[in-house]
Amino acid sequence: MQILSIHLKNIKSHRDTELTFSPGINVLSGPNGVGKSTIFEAIGYALFGVDAQSFVGNIERFVTIGAKRGEIAVVFQVAAAERYRVSRTVATPSKWLLAKEAGGVFEVEEHKDAKETEARLKELLGLDGGRSLAEQFELVIGPFQHEFLGPFVIKQPAKRRDKFDEILGIDAWRKTFNETKVLTAAIKAKVDSLESAMGPLQNQVAELPVKKKEHREATKALSQVEVDLAAQQQRLKDLETRLLEVDQREKRIKELEREVDGLKVRISNGNELIGKQKLLVDEAVNACKVIEETTPGKKAYEQAEASLATLREQVKVQRRLEQEKAELSTRVGILEERFKVESRAIEKTREDLAAEEKTLAQTREALALDERQQALAAGLPEIRLRLERVRQQLGQLEGRRAGLTEGSEKLAEGICPFFQEPCLNLAEKPADDVFSARFSELDKERQRLLHKIQQFEQEENVASRASDHIKAVAVKFEGLEAQLASLVSRREANERRAEGLAQLQKERASAQHQLEEKLKALEGFRSLQGDIEAAEKEKARHQQARDLYVANQQQAAELVGRRSELEKFENLLKQLHEALTGMETVHRQAGQEYDAAAHEALRRQKDELWGGVNVLGQQVKGLIADVSRLAAEVDKLTQIEKDIASKQEQIRVYREKDDLVRFLRNRVFRNVSGYLSERFREEISQRANRIYRIIAESDEELAWGENYQIVLRDMVDGQLRERADDQLSGGQTMSAVVALRLAMLQTIGARLAFFDEPTSNLDVNRRENLAQAFRAIDVGQEEVTEHWYDQLFLISHDVAFTEVTDQILTLT
Repeated sequence: MQILSIHLKNIKSHRDTELTFSPGINVLSGPNGVGKSTIFEAIGYALFGVDAQSFVGNIERFVTIGAKRGEIAVVFQVAAAERYRVSRTVATPSKWLLAKEAGGVFEVEEHKDAKETEARLKELLGLDGGRSLAEQFELVIGPFQHEFLGPFVIKQPAKRRDKFDEILGIDAWRKTFNETKVLTAAIKAKVDSLESAMGPLQNQVAELPVKKKEHREATKALSQVEVDLAAQQQRLKDLETRLLEVDQREKRIKELEREVDGLKVRISNGNELIGKQKLLVDEAVNACKVIEETTPGKKAYEQAEASLATLREQVKVQRRLEQEKAELSTRVGILEERFKVESRAIEKTREDLAAEEKTLAQTREALALDERQQALAAGLPEIRLRLERVRQQLGQLEGRRAGLTEGSEKLAEGICPFFQEPCLNLAEKPADDVFSARFSELDKERQRLLHKIQQFEQEENVASRASDHIKAVAVKFEGLEAQLASLVSRREANERRAEGLAQLQKERASAQHQLEEKLKALEGFRSLQGDIEAAEKEKARHQQARDLYVANQQQAAELVGRRSELEKFENLLKQLHEALTGMETVHRQAGQEYDAAAHEALRRQKDELWGGVNVLGQQVKGLIADVSRLAAEVDKLTQIEKDIASKQEQIRVYREKDDLVRFLRNRVFRNVSGYLSERFREEISQRANRIYRIIAESDEELAWGENYQIVLRDMVDGQLRERADDQLSGGQTMSAVVALRLAMLQTIGARLAFFDEPTSNLDVNRRENLAQAFRAIDVGQEEVTEHWYDQLFLISHDVAFTEVTDQILTLT
């Protein structure tokens, strides 16, 4: 098995670090704080599933400052040359994935959860022991730097023994011995509990024979009472049959009596009803007479009422005409007022428009331009063009003067500015005489041009002011034109408004004509009120006749019906008398067949039989309750008897278990841990002693003594000397610990090992010897030990490892 590479992203100080490892010994070197130990922690976290909180108190400190999550990926190869990549994120939630290489690509294996991933890694790493991968890494394969010496320097023997038993995986036997002590106590407590529970149950079971006898006697008594009850119930049933016939006769006689009484009541009610019906017939006859007498008056009343209705409709028409007259009168007044107001407003608007038109004409006349300003403004472009030409001439003149100045400086040295050689033209006269006339001419021309520029600028200012004035006047003229256009528009609107006065005048005339028509129509209703009063008097004169007619009309109409009802009532009364005679005959015959005294005797006999039956019934219920209660008690006691037998069987089984546990504790668990510890210590001591002799270069013998105590033995003056604990120096302790850890790794079958600063507390010679010991193990020297690991990882600053290592990784 070999770790090929590791990739850390946002893990502590490693933003993005990738390292490749070789077989054999790999040394990580570099200054403190660069993250060497973090590499070991990352391998433990990703490959062995160690909790990040084992390295840091807070998992957030395992991630680079500023990052939200970190990730570690480790690529490794197993014996069959198969490559795998295990990756694990540092975040919430954390993902732990295992991928197998296939065709140059890593394909993630499907695992149900982290436990399944860990089981698969155990299989690949060959670490299938009962302990988790994380525990194997922390305890043996890659203990943290502060834990390297930890268990070896524990002072208390018992604590040191427990710690190494845990590391070697044999602590389960001792723990089992201690924990089974509780089991024996629990078995004893269970047996005691069962025995204490059996005492009261046995006292209850003692009453079982008595309860069974009582149950048999109660069952026998119940059977006898049930026979007596059945005989009594049969006699009662026969009596009830006879009594039922007599009751029916009595019931029939009472029904006949009720029917006779009912017929008598109906005959009495019929006589009263016939008397009332005769009164109703007489009332209807009188009503017919009243109807005949009041018919003419009623007709006159109706004629007056019809005339009055017609007149009242005419009143409605009159009121509608009066309302329309009032509305038209109001409308005529409103139209006259509107005509006056509109006429005054139109005349006022005409006067205002004329005044505004006069004001605009005066303003326009005041804004008139003189010809001189127009001429100045028109000449502005020409003046600016001439000014620009003069300025260009001045610029050209300045350029010519600058060229002459440069040439004069060159010629002052006697050098031709074109051929860069002595000038023959100046051989006899100085350079100043050649250019002085030219400079003078240029200065005069410059003064002339400056004077013209000043003159043109003055003319430009005058023309510019004239142009600005003309533009301002043009803007004002535009405003005047807009005001004149508005004035025309307002005048046209006012004239249209004046034309509307004629239409308003027409509307007023039309309303006046309609008002006159309404007044003429109202003249025809002058006599309407008198006609209404005359009709109301006529109606009141015939009011009484009409009221009598209406009051008697209904009764007169019912005369025929009332006479018919009276005849029907008389026929029904006759039928009731006949029915009463027949019913009385039937009642006398039924009374002859019924004996009231015999009926009463039967009733008393029934009551006596009912009393006997009830008494026997109560006895049966009581006996049934007793039988049920006794049966339940017998069943309960029988079940208790079975429970006692069950508890006795449980006590027997628990005592057998107690014997087995005592045997295992005293004969097996108590001794196995000691046997295994002795075997491991002997095997590890032999291997560690050979490694220690190389590191220490002495004849001292290293032994792992009782309770895993480090013991060094040597001969002094012919006597065997043993030293342990505080008698050993720091170098001796560190050398012994390194040798023992290497021997433990080989014994448990680990193919990987991690050592963080194993040379602490060692002098120079021991550090070099330790390096040679690692190399001896790597090549498998027979006098040391056989080659047992695939890779060994060291963190060290010591140069002694540079000569024995397969690869040095320097971190910066």
